[in-house]
Amino acid sequence: MELILKQDVENLGFKDDIVTVKSGYGRNFLIPQGHAVMATASAKKVLAETLKQRAYKEKSVISEAEKTAEALKALDIKITAKAGTGATAGDKLFGSITNMDLAEALRNEGHEVDKKYISINGGNIKRLGQYEAVIRLHRSVNVDFTFEVIAEA
Repeated sequence: MELILKQDVENLGFKDDIVTVKSGYGRNFLIPQGHAVMATASAKKVLAETLKQRAYKEKSVISEAEKTAEALKALDIKITAKAGTGATAGDKLFGSITNMDLAEALRNEGHEVDKKYISINGGNIKRLGQYEAVIRLHRSVNVDFTFEVIAEA
């Protein structure tokens, strides 16, 4: 079943992509939730025209995202967290550091990034050290971002 996505769908595609999915997934989830519409011939023509008109507008958005990417690469983020002390606890954290904590740290530095666009390699962080995350600023602009988790003084 061919569908046109009306919004970004995790692990499937971005807005205005034409995707092929199993019939049940399309009929029972994507279409009723308003995430997609059927990809008929007329819908494809309308989509093609919309994409043509949006193409030149997209260039400025991409250049802005690339500027933000360069600014993010220059940042040195250190997130403080409570950590255990002693020989057995070592560098274990009380709790964990998530993409929400990284989004908050970026917001404090003046860069507004939604937490759903931040993906920390390895999931939640439970130890002190240096880590990497991938930040998606645009469908074609991803930033590999390095940050450090340090113990609270």
